[in-house]
Amino acid sequence: MTLHLPATAIDEAAALLRRGELVAFPTETVYGLGADAGDDRAVAAIFAAKDRPRFNPLIVHVADPGDAQRLARFDERASLLAARFWPGPLSLVLPRAERCPVSLLASAGLDTLAVRMPAHALARELIRRAGRPLAAPSANRSGRVSPTTAAHVAAELDGRIAAILDGGPCAVGLESTVLDLSGPRPRLLRPGGLPLEALEAMLGPVERAAAGETPRAPGMLASHYAPALAVRLGATAVAPDEALLAFGPNPPRGAMRTINLSEGGDLIEAAANLFAALRALDRTDCAAIAVMPIPELGLGLAINDRLRRAAER
Repeated sequence: MTLHLPATAIDEAAALLRRGELVAFPTETVYGLGADAGDDRAVAAIFAAKDRPRFNPLIVHVADPGDAQRLARFDERASLLAARFWPGPLSLVLPRAERCPVSLLASAGLDTLAVRMPAHALARELIRRAGRPLAAPSANRSGRVSPTTAAHVAAELDGRIAAILDGGPCAVGLESTVLDLSGPRPRLLRPGGLPLEALEAMLGPVERAAAGETPRAPGMLASHYAPALAVRLGATAVAPDEALLAFGPNPPRGAMRTINLSEGGDLIEAAANLFAALRALDRTDCAAIAVMPIPELGLGLAINDRLRRAAER
């Protein structure tokens, strides 16, 4: 049985992490499944708990930028972005530092490392009290919908991990943006909680990862974030045996069940509601989940990325 710890139980959660146990904790994006990033056995336990493919790398979370700079090599671009967007929903893929203590399993044997500094105060305090960086993918079974509440984590991983540190619902509700700065040109590996436009305003044009390339960061597998029901994208009408994931005013009627990500068409609100809505619709006895079109701008880029992966079969 997994311990359900209140936000005040940080020391207990930190002690579990130091002993090599797995602890789920909140960030501003989604709940992470944390383990001591330098402990090979603990990192391997993450993969086992999630049923995660070994070649899919993990993101390492730190409490301050100085910790990240001891793990990875920061160039001028990385330092500029960290100063501007950390703490926040941005993960940077950088060359591993010499004598980097992070388990090679966490980076899937690559010579790079994905690092980020979460904006959630409870997450940073947990990292500080644990006294080590935490490898922390989303706290769900691999390929399933990411968790944005402690209850979501329990539904996915109860009995597989030591504890869940409950910090309430996640504010952003969408994983971090992952930017690869290990080469001469910045490359977007995964759109997320920080819009691409914000990065391009500082860096200029950013390339996008090609479909099907070897994963260098989480969230790059074609089929990911998938509910059990089939997902149908671009829906402008809905069948009576379908659930509808709606966006904006006046969605089509006739669905067995409808959840609107944002009646006002607010992409920030839609991102925060996305995973919880998919989970709620996936519990119905519907034939499929129909998804209305969502604009490909701002956070809409990340929302549509998640939905396309959810629709892969």
